[in-house]
Amino acid sequence: MTQRKPASATKSPEPAYAELQVSSNFSFLRGASHAEELVLTAATKGLHAIAITDRNTLAGVVRGHTAHGNYADRLHYIVGCRLDPMDGPSMLCYPTDRAAYARLCRLLTLGKRRAPKGSCEIYVADIIDHKEGLLFIVIPPQVPDEAFRNSLPDLKRHFADQLWLSVGRFMDGFDSERLAFTEEVEANLGIPAVVTNDVHMHLRSRKPLQDVLTCIRHHCRIEDAGYRLFPNGERHI
Repeated sequence: MTQRKPASATKSPEPAYAELQVSSNFSFLRGASHAEELVLTAATKGLHAIAITDRNTLAGVVRGHTAHGNYADRLHYIVGCRLDPMDGPSMLCYPTDRAAYARLCRLLTLGKRRAPKGSCEIYVADIIDHKEGLLFIVIPPQVPDEAFRNSLPDLKRHFADQLWLSVGRFMDGFDSERLAFTEEVEANLGIPAVVTNDVHMHLRSRKPLQDVLTCIRHHCRIEDAGYRLFPNGERHI
C-alpha cells in the first residue's frame, strides 16, 4: 500500500516577495508613512526584502536602515531611490556596491545643484554617465503609451542587462493593459519584468492622509481632486 505524504511535506514554499518601489514621507507630499513604519510592516508581514526608493533623494534610506537593524535576521534591506529625469521615464535605481552608491550620490548632487531648492534636474544622459554598478527598473505610466514604448529601445541599448521593466497590479481598471504591454516588451526587446507595488503607505488606513497630501501637492480640494487620487487603498505593504 502506498503511504500518502502528509500535507506539510508536499506543500510548496511560498515565493519570497520584495517590495522594490516604496515611497516614504521623504517623497514630499506623496509618501504617507515613515520609513520606520514601512520597514516594521514589511518585517511583520514576512516579506523577503524592502527597498526605500524616494524621489530623487536618499533621505529616507538612513531612517529605514536604522529601523532595519531590529529585523536584519528576517528582512533584507535594499538601498535605492527613484530618479525622475526631465527627458525620459522614471527609473528605480539600486547601487550594487559602495562605489556605485557614491556615483548615485554624485548624480543626485548634480541634479540638485541645477535646480531650485527642493527640486532635482537630471537627464537620461546624466544617468548614463553614472550608470556603472547601478541597477535600474524603468517605471511605465499608468497606461503605457507610444512615447514610453519608443523610449525603451534606447534605454535597453544604454543599460543592457542593468535594466528591468516594472509591472504592477493596482486594481485600477488598467491591469490587463499593463500586463499585455509587459509581455510584449519582454518578447520583443528582451527587457525582463519585475513586479512592484508602488507603495505609498505602510497600512491601507493611511489612504485618507495620502489623499490629503496629494491635494496639498496639487493645490486642490478633496472633492475636486478626481483622478489625481489613487482610486483605492492598494498602494500599501
